[in-house]
Amino acid sequence: MMPLSKDRPFLALLLALVGVALAMGLLAGTPFALSRYLANAIGQLAAFAVLALALDLIWGYLGILSLGHGLFFAVGGYVMAMYLLKHSFVVTGTVPDFLQFMGWKDFPFYWAGFEFFPYALFVAVAVTGLIAGIFGYVSFRSRVGGVYFAIITQALVYVAMLLMFRNDTGFGGNNGMTGFAVLFGWPMGTSGMITALAIASLLVLAGVLVGCRLLVGSRFGALMLATRDDETRLRTLGYETLRLKLGVWCLSALIAMCAGMLYVPQVGIINPRVLSPELSLEIAVWVAIGGRGHLAGAVIGALLVNAVKFWLSFAAPDIWPFILSGLIVLVVLVFPNGLMDLATFKLVRPMGPRRAAAALEEGR
Repeated sequence: MMPLSKDRPFLALLLALVGVALAMGLLAGTPFALSRYLANAIGQLAAFAVLALALDLIWGYLGILSLGHGLFFAVGGYVMAMYLLKHSFVVTGTVPDFLQFMGWKDFPFYWAGFEFFPYALFVAVAVTGLIAGIFGYVSFRSRVGGVYFAIITQALVYVAMLLMFRNDTGFGGNNGMTGFAVLFGWPMGTSGMITALAIASLLVLAGVLVGCRLLVGSRFGALMLATRDDETRLRTLGYETLRLKLGVWCLSALIAMCAGMLYVPQVGIINPRVLSPELSLEIAVWVAIGGRGHLAGAVIGALLVNAVKFWLSFAAPDIWPFILSGLIVLVVLVFPNGLMDLATFKLVRPMGPRRAAAALEEGR
């Protein structure tokens, strides 16, 4: 793999992310500051890019397609929503809507401690690690892979969606959770908070991007690629691929969880639709369009596809599914490596009579 210092597309993307974050911070509170809508959109796009990196790490570099990463994204989102609601209740005394809807006078017992962010973060990491660890160990030990693994992960996220639709689970049911008033003691919805969340999302994206690049460029990353290309030969040489696959799978799940924790405060709501199979499928589409096995491509794909989606969802919501389908067909038929193929794609100017004659002479 190309050394990090010579990877120009990667470095350009990294500088762009850090530059946008610095510009937003420096311009905050001035007449040149971004609008609240644009700042919020940038923050959401950055969270989606982190989610795309999580999938590209396991799919692009280990060859394991997961169609259930929306589950880990939702775990982070729901835990963050629980912290925001419990913290808002402690600060403002406002009873959340879902408690009033259910007629409950107090939070369920398992909400205890969620007014403290460190505890909420610990729970998010523990739950994500437990789900990913158990599921990954059983699947990889049984050598389930390929389309079978993808189908199982899709079924897993669908079961979780059905569970979260139940109103008696204490997680908001089909209406979800909303009404977040404060974050770390600061009021939500202000221009400063929106900008801060967007900057935090950009910086986390940059950090995850660098971390993943260092990982795949190391000796461990070489083993990941070897497992993707010929796992049987690697096992024959004495390498334990189970631990390698399980470790990368759990790391990917934790990155997806972080994306969910960044996303929920910016969108202001979470409901079981985040667990719909469509989202998990869309994540794979982002990575495929950007370029599977290229970290920069995964980020660019997520940013580009979701930016177009945001715009078309407002301007022409009916045609977005057709455009997305067309992009998928274009990638499959013309650019199998996604947008990364554009780096080597060259348009050749048609030859005139003189150039054609010269070429013919050279051929002779």
